Amino acid sequence: MSDLQSGVAATGTGVRSRPRAVLPALCLTQITSWGIVYYAFPVLNPAITADTGWSAGATTAAFSAALVVSAIAGIYVGRVLDHRGPRTVMTAGSALAGLSLLVIAAAPNLAVFFAGWLLAGAAMAAIFYQPAFAALTRWWAPDHIRALTIVTLAGGLASTVFAPLTAILADHMSWRATYVVLAGILAVLTVPAHALALKAPWPPAPPSPPHVTGGHEQVVRSRAFGMLAVTFTLSAFAMYAVVIGLVPLLIERGYTTTQAAWALGLGGAGQTLGRTLYATLARHLGVTARTVTLIALGALTTAALAAAAGPYALLIAISVLAGVIRGNLTLLQATAITDRWGTTHYGRLSGLLGAPAHAAAALAPFAGALLAVPLGGYGPLFALLAAISMAAALTAPWTGITERGPVLPKLGRSDK
Repeated sequence: MSDLQSGVAATGTGVRSRPRAVLPALCLTQITSWGIVYYAFPVLNPAITADTGWSAGATTAAFSAALVVSAIAGIYVGRVLDHRGPRTVMTAGSALAGLSLLVIAAAPNLAVFFAGWLLAGAAMAAIFYQPAFAALTRWWAPDHIRALTIVTLAGGLASTVFAPLTAILADHMSWRATYVVLAGILAVLTVPAHALALKAPWPPAPPSPPHVTGGHEQVVRSRAFGMLAVTFTLSAFAMYAVVIGLVPLLIERGYTTTQAAWALGLGGAGQTLGRTLYATLARHLGVTARTVTLIALGALTTAALAAAAGPYALLIAISVLAGVIRGNLTLLQATAITDRWGTTHYGRLSGLLGAPAHAAAALAPFAGALLAVPLGGYGPLFALLAAISMAAALTAPWTGITERGPVLPKLGRSDK
């Protein structure tokens, strides 16, 4: 008998009363948090370097350091979420995010700029997807996939809303003033939303599934958990290096910056589309088959980008398909714990599982840019990234479990 076939064991104790304000509030706060804390930086970074004289490498390193801090802090945040719920964590995280942006805006030197981004990294762990996923998984199980899909669809609009808004603000004021305005918007929209919408009682954790007898420690020590961490870390490294490397890849092949930007943007639209398809995929493929299939498809789209020099329409089609796969991978990771070990220790386990993958995602852009030089360009780099993704797909079959423990499953519904 499998985790998903034993619905209650996998996701909770049945349908519970769901606080109505939570889902719309988290949609609003995910759009705002991602849009301001994450997507505003690439828009403002050229103005930051031009105004301060700091190198783009140094300012981007500060941003990447924030992502690494977020990965590490997420482990602690996950423990708090399991015991106390998301209200205090997310409300405090929103306040800290606003404060960190004010520090960044006022930074007189690079050291303070770094300090501001390190604070922002701690805030990211408390306001981005991980705590939102924990809240929805506990409150919405066993229908959590629908709720997770809605929130990730909203989160996918963050760049659509806030990248243009940031650019408009930057056209009329300095980057420092822009960050002050954005900090105010963040505080006004997210602090009260988290404080008021997340105040419903935190449901007690459901009992662990029958095969989890030693608590979260047993899960963390299991082969399935270790292999899942390896799989997601390799996949995240390749995926984020591809996203950042797509524009220079196309420019290297003779396309204009505008054409490359359209390819990247349409890939983002594919990501949104992909998230709408995940529930259907989950109904037709078991959890391990889903993991293998999506990561292998990601490897194939990366290999296609490495091999295809044109025509432009073909590259657009591949970019959109790659985006569809990325959108599904977001939800695959969000449901990886509940599909295998239930919701009992979701926050703690998702923090531990996500830490290496998030760190790899933070380092991938730098590593990709560094590797492109000795490899002879972005085409060979994408070929290497495709191989890394395929290595992740090859480790994925060892991430499956049944109620008796880890197994090497068949690629079909029986491994659910």
